[in-house]
Amino acid sequence: MAAPTPAYLESLKTGLLEEKAAAARQQMQHCNLCPRRCGVNRLAGETGFCRTADRAWVSSFAPHFGEEAPLVGKGGSGTIFFTHCNLLCLFCQNFDISHGGKGEPVEDASLAEMMLQLQKAGCHNINFVTPSHVVPQILSAAALAAAKGLQVPLVYNSGGYDRVETLKLLEGVVDIYMPDFKFWDPDIAEQACQAGDYPNVARRALIEMHRQVGDLQIGNDGIAYRGVLLRHLVLPGRRAGTSKIMEFVAQQVSANTYVNVMPQYRPCGRAGQIEGLEKKPTDADIEEALAATRKAGISRIDPSRRVFMLW
Repeated sequence: MAAPTPAYLESLKTGLLEEKAAAARQQMQHCNLCPRRCGVNRLAGETGFCRTADRAWVSSFAPHFGEEAPLVGKGGSGTIFFTHCNLLCLFCQNFDISHGGKGEPVEDASLAEMMLQLQKAGCHNINFVTPSHVVPQILSAAALAAAKGLQVPLVYNSGGYDRVETLKLLEGVVDIYMPDFKFWDPDIAEQACQAGDYPNVARRALIEMHRQVGDLQIGNDGIAYRGVLLRHLVLPGRRAGTSKIMEFVAQQVSANTYVNVMPQYRPCGRAGQIEGLEKKPTDADIEEALAATRKAGISRIDPSRRVFMLW
């Protein structure tokens, strides 16, 4: 059976996609798109926590073969890496992009062209990496690209620090949500990214994402076309709160959630400033996290097959 048509194509037909893009852009005048709610006028060139004004910045775009199996297939996942971030974890593995600002500002039309090029290259989806601060630009570019023939699923690959009100603008546009759930402990979240409200925000965001698209659905070809794919990075010494996170996911979201328990944490950036995060997790840390995930009742766990690409 063929995968259903991506949601944004119906929204394009009805005019809803352009309406959503306009509504999101309007919010940039006194920006409250993310939980930071900086209140700056990004349309006038002002920048807040994410250091991004009216144009999105892009670090790179290319087919990526290191993502989860249901996204990669034979053609790869069409990743677009956005510069800057609304979370800015001190241990970010893309520190030069998120903190260092590696990238260039692009017009919405150029962003749309990137999407079309990735589709032409054979990618199974368009994977927006770190998109929370550039939702208006993504919506605008998606409308332009869809009008020119884009027809692969859109993946919202975020750190999980997303406002429910902004996520609602993405309903009927995003096909696959791929958030992180990084921390259960507000103190660790505050130390790592100045976001003590992260656990509560991530819980609400994940519930909203699942309400929109449900559990991850995979076609006969092994490629995902709709749903939630949750990522969780194992931190050393149980600092991520894996057991609590997985209990929440199983009980409050869905025990059928597809989860990637990621073992690749390494102390990048300024990780050494946080006690306990200056080292890699041990094999025991990783095995314990996987066991906690299974104990919570989650069985759809992505196989450990991580491949890395340097950008």
